Amino acid sequence: MKIMKHISTILILGGTLFAQHPSGLEITQKVYNRPVSKTMEAKLSMTLENSRGDQRVREINQFTKEFGTVEKKLMVFLKPNDVKNTTFMNWSFEDGSEDQWIYLPALKKIKRISSDSDSDYFMGSDFTYDDLGDRHPKEDTHTLLGEEIIDGHDCYIVESIPVDEEYMYSKTVTWIIKNKWIGYKKEFYDEDEDLLKRLSLVQYDEYDSVIVLTEVKMNNIQTDHSTIMKLTEVEVNKAIADNMFTERMMKRGLR
Repeated sequence: MKIMKHISTILILGGTLFAQHPSGLEITQKVYNRPVSKTMEAKLSMTLENSRGDQRVREINQFTKEFGTVEKKLMVFLKPNDVKNTTFMNWSFEDGSEDQWIYLPALKKIKRISSDSDSDYFMGSDFTYDDLGDRHPKEDTHTLLGEEIIDGHDCYIVESIPVDEEYMYSKTVTWIIKNKWIGYKKEFYDEDEDLLKRLSLVQYDEYDSVIVLTEVKMNNIQTDHSTIMKLTEVEVNKAIADNMFTERMMKRGLR
């Protein structure tokens, strides 16, 4: 999940400069364009917890690589056995569009994920397929609601309302850490404008001057279910072959 960023605005009125708050769109664009590493490889643990406190833990190898105007990501499930060798691939394009595929080893078949499936939940987690991608700023109308210091972080608060009225969320509200341009907290509202989920940043780290969100937690408020995603053994800017991000590799898996 890249959650947010900002830019200072200067208005020229009558030859005098007036420093203004950035707009919601400018902040969101800064988040979207936050520098990322050329490549990243990491171990990803995904911990699912239900309302009774029962947990299921999934272990994943994750690979990411920038290809000019497209970012490609591959996730290979290692454990437990019932999901082992399941593979998910995501291509995020500069214009905000995405292509996604999932390989299910039991069926020995790769399934292309259509836009109609964006609201489906990913592998039993609290993240939808759409949540796993990078939402382009142009897909929403952004309004700066104000500022707040939360847990010692000075944040902008931005409300984003989707342009597409059929989108799964009626709106989101994001608390964005100033000067780092990462989302510290994000609230998702359902079609009735009731709070559905809350995404919280637990930890971030810097690698080669690039900020990486290493632990996030998604809480489904309505079902009292949560998912923690945690990255470890993070390596950035190491060589990753281009053919890692292909359907052939999805079927082949890691050997």
